[in-house]
Amino acid sequence: MRATKKLVLLAALTAAAAVALAACAPTASGDTNPSASGGEVSVGVITSETGALAGYGKQYLDAFKAGLDYATDGTGAVDGTALKIDYRDDAGDPDTAVTAAKDLIGKGTKILMGSASSGVALAVAEQAAQNKVLFISGPAAVDTLTGLNEYTFRSGRQSAQDVATAGTFLDDIDGKKITVFAQNTAFGQGNEAAVKAILGAKGATVDSVLVPEDATEFTPFAQQILSSKPDLVFVAWAGATSGAMWQALSQQGVLDEIPVVTGLGDSPTFDAYGEASEKINFLSHYFPGANTDPVNEKMISLIEKAGGTPDLFSPDGFNAAIMLVHAVKEGKGDVDAMVKALEGFSFDGPKGKTAVRASDHALIQEMYQAKLVKKAGSYVPELIGAVPADEVAPAEAGK
Repeated sequence: MRATKKLVLLAALTAAAAVALAACAPTASGDTNPSASGGEVSVGVITSETGALAGYGKQYLDAFKAGLDYATDGTGAVDGTALKIDYRDDAGDPDTAVTAAKDLIGKGTKILMGSASSGVALAVAEQAAQNKVLFISGPAAVDTLTGLNEYTFRSGRQSAQDVATAGTFLDDIDGKKITVFAQNTAFGQGNEAAVKAILGAKGATVDSVLVPEDATEFTPFAQQILSSKPDLVFVAWAGATSGAMWQALSQQGVLDEIPVVTGLGDSPTFDAYGEASEKINFLSHYFPGANTDPVNEKMISLIEKAGGTPDLFSPDGFNAAIMLVHAVKEGKGDVDAMVKALEGFSFDGPKGKTAVRASDHALIQEMYQAKLVKKAGSYVPELIGAVPADEVAPAEAGK
């Protein structure tokens, strides 16, 4: 599958990515030792309800709640065992997330979920390993989460899948120079490492321009890109400064002088590119019109029925609920049994056939090529084509 060489990766997450909605179930404080029929399992969902990634959090939580409705046939229970959900706001801060995780684990919670922020996901994953509890991360895209420990899984894609999808737009990149333009965060650094590992392995020379997360003036960084004269710029960005960043690239002529590649962000970003929109091809994790899969249509219907709007990280929340229900159904609340149940688990998700790779817990899924087109005065995504899951599967961790 090929497209033009005007590209850019605006992988949102954080991951970046990838949560922000109030709880729809009571908090957990009771017995966490269910029986096959009756009892309850306590689940802690730690994610960004406030902070820079609150929008991503809302997408995840809207879809997670829809997914619970779907996977439990509206009962909120698994074979008679109730799922008691305790929602905690990490505000995108790893220390806050760790405090919440310790509190939940201290109350007997054996399942943790969530994490829009890659930094948060890594911190909670460490707690999961230390305390031997199951952790199913959400939109956080940092690659090092895959294979990090036996207790950590993910319900979304990872940076390596974004990078591999960007490569499907390109012809031969051997000998080309690629500059990664990203924030100096775990998410940005993860994208930098992924580009070096994946596109560098195909013969590209890779350097980077990493921007402080709190930066608000991007002109100097745009000029730095121009002066290095790359053949391609790969942009990995998340959060509220995206609009200002793109404006700086446009004003400084980067988009006119150098092919740029970005991942398609969530719907509030669609108009942020302005006139640059039609100069860019986008790799995409998901948008509502990406496919006509029956599970996708069901997810969209359930989210909209509850008053939400399906968006970039909706599959991550919906997948998480399916994975949670399967783990509880097969493992009956026993952590080792739930881990075993998820390893190699294959299911029909919003992006079609989706599978947990047993060796390192990567989530194997299809990705998309897209473009933005103007309709009724606003930009909306249009599918170019789907990229099969096996074509963009990340390398196995540790190999």
